[in-house]
Amino acid sequence: MKAKLLKTLIISCGGIFAGWLPLIAMGGQTDISNPRIWPAPDHTRLVFDLSDTVSHKVFALENPDRLVIDIEDSQLKSGVESMSLAGSPVKNMRSARRNGDDVRIVLDLHRKLTARSFVLKPNDQYGTRLVVDLLEDEAKEEPVVRKSANEHQDKRDVVIVIDAGHGGDDPGAIGPGGVKEKDVVMAIAKELQAQMNDTPGYTVKFTRTSDYYIGLRQRTKLARKYNADLLVSIHADAFNRPEANGASVFALSKRGATSESARWLVASENRADLIGGVGGVSLDDKDDVLAGVLLDLSMTASMKASLGVGDHVLRSMGQVSKLHKKRVEQAGFVVLKSPDIPSILIETGFISNPVEARRLSSRAYQRKVASAIKVGLTRHFEETPPVGTWLAWKRDGGGATSSELSYTIRKGDTLSSIARRNRVTVSQLIESNDLKSDSLRVGQVLAIPTS
Repeated sequence: MKAKLLKTLIISCGGIFAGWLPLIAMGGQTDISNPRIWPAPDHTRLVFDLSDTVSHKVFALENPDRLVIDIEDSQLKSGVESMSLAGSPVKNMRSARRNGDDVRIVLDLHRKLTARSFVLKPNDQYGTRLVVDLLEDEAKEEPVVRKSANEHQDKRDVVIVIDAGHGGDDPGAIGPGGVKEKDVVMAIAKELQAQMNDTPGYTVKFTRTSDYYIGLRQRTKLARKYNADLLVSIHADAFNRPEANGASVFALSKRGATSESARWLVASENRADLIGGVGGVSLDDKDDVLAGVLLDLSMTASMKASLGVGDHVLRSMGQVSKLHKKRVEQAGFVVLKSPDIPSILIETGFISNPVEARRLSSRAYQRKVASAIKVGLTRHFEETPPVGTWLAWKRDGGGATSSELSYTIRKGDTLSSIARRNRVTVSQLIESNDLKSDSLRVGQVLAIPTS
């Protein structure tokens, strides 16, 4: 755009500066560099670094499916042809000059997609960026975890959603040696998932499963979609002084809860939603006073539960790490603002501290941190298990009067799935039923040991 304005100016001046035209046009062009791609389950993000803002246009073509990005008054400093496109819906990328001054980038697609694009202003870590999101027409839906105990014959698991902070083009804090917060917290999240999955009575879901970014509000929406009993957001802190250190745990502040209540009451898409997941309460048919009371009750209960689980986690983390503060802190973090889901944010340490950065990069220390978080979570839910869960049933003496139960095989059952649902091992099932193989038939009755 700058180059075209300069050309117009030169022509209007009667060509006095015609000899300068190539130099001026080149200097006015925006550099496009460092292309990168981040596949996620429901979208793929393509990012380019820019030396200045640009005018651009994105449109789709069919037969075959392609997406075209036209960028005015620019020059491509890094090739797109050699980019790794693994795991993305893009088969191939190519580029060419257009109209002498512009760049055209063409994406050959595996399937039809829609797109949205925008230019991001510079921040502390990046300059100007052009972002193109490729959106799946029909996002693959994960099965929703059913939360009501009477929906199926098995007592339900406690559902914990783990949110590994940042991701994709948002690395989070960057510590000495280039260690990135997004990588550290993803490693801890996966270790925590593995340890929780080995603990009877729990199901774990992720907000992000690999290296891509999703918005803060989307993270809380995913927790609600999974009918979570708890959202755990994992981060690594940073400060402008390298000596800052220690782990912290946060819950939502009263001020943050008040502002969120107001936001929910004025947003029609929220009022039509449910508080409490499956079998919960809709605000859509309530007047403002009643809706406000119900929302305040839900917020108060969630904050109380958040502080309770946060205290357990903080005390447990104090066994493996120095604590930055010895009590659960409260703040208005967006990711904590689901009104019906207890939520905590864990700062596992200061990645800006050289000593803690080295620890947080260590697999052994990541396992210790995950183990400490797990201990805190399980202690909380053993003391106060949600109604309808297997943990609540177990606490109340469920199964104590019977040595074994029976189960009739249904289509799709496997020994491992039956073992997991009933909190026993496959070897116990084989031994109790004198099975010679792991083959099952529909209608077969298995004895389920409960001791």
